[in-house]
Amino acid sequence: MNQARAFCVALSAAITVIVASLLGLPVSSTHTAVGAIFGVGLYREAKANKTLRPAADGTLRPPQTRRLLVRRRYLLTIVAAWLVTVPCAAVLAACVFAALSLFN
Repeated sequence: MNQARAFCVALSAAITVIVASLLGLPVSSTHTAVGAIFGVGLYREAKANKTLRPAADGTLRPPQTRRLLVRRRYLLTIVAAWLVTVPCAAVLAACVFAALSLFN
């Protein structure tokens, strides 16, 4: 990741956290940063696949093979983790609270 991409990731993650905080929504800065990284990667991938390439005869043609810059397996794993962590944290917090309430 170069400096411009890193700046875009950091800025978009910060804006997302600020806007969510203003709206009173609980967000994770780690989740927003990971989402921003994937967003930059998906944008670069879409742009690379639309860019015309020079052919042997000098004409510009779209690329013959689709260029994948984002590993879909990782993206699916992270989305699954996002969906699992919130309910797991809720259940764990309830269990800890119940256990500590016994001492009260």
